Amino acid sequence: MNKDAAQTQNYPSHDEMAFLRLLHLTDSALPIGSLAHSFGLESLVSFGVLNVSDLPNFLKNYLQESGMLEAVACREAFRLTVSGSEKFSTHAWLRINDQLSAFKPAREGREGSAALGRNFLQAVLALGDYPTLREAREAARASGVLLHHSAVFGLVSATLAFDEDRAVLAFLHQLSASLISACQRLMPLGQTEATRILWTLKSAIVEVSNRSANCTLDDVACFTPLLDWGAMEHPALPTRLFIS
Repeated sequence: MNKDAAQTQNYPSHDEMAFLRLLHLTDSALPIGSLAHSFGLESLVSFGVLNVSDLPNFLKNYLQESGMLEAVACREAFRLTVSGSEKFSTHAWLRINDQLSAFKPAREGREGSAALGRNFLQAVLALGDYPTLREAREAARASGVLLHHSAVFGLVSATLAFDEDRAVLAFLHQLSASLISACQRLMPLGQTEATRILWTLKSAIVEVSNRSANCTLDDVACFTPLLDWGAMEHPALPTRLFIS
């Protein structure tokens, strides 16, 4: 084997590295605290509003509303670094996150999203020197703006040169898997049924991702009163398994 062939075998391509890094950053084992949040589901289960038979349709509707919002935010943040401008716009970055906060009227849901965003950004910054990400973090600290998980994920994905569509699909898949994992701890949902539900959600994930490609946050209409109520009721539950 000649030297060039050996190098080709030993060194992964850019696409291979990007794919592996994307898998790494959407792994449920990434230590950002996602397993500690149900985003109102715990209240819905506790009050008997949500059960196993409802779950497939509930999660599909969740993707259509909340998933769509997060997908659009992810794309808008992604495009901040690929818009052709030489300078990263902290104003646009903070505006995206401010809009996301406005879409989350329940304190627990809003703070949970921000906690994941903060932890995710910190985890990525520990992996390498990324000036844009540092600037994004410092701008938020100086202004007091909450940084949300979907927006941070989009910005990180662009910084690491992931494909935009793949990044959005991966985020939505991770979001769905995280909610199903929470439901496994809240209701009699076995591993086989949980796997089946996530498997059947994939077409909905693709549909929402495709729809989000041509939308902005100004276009999104996210209406989730039941989830907002569940998140608001969560602090009053007599016992709680999750933070939100």
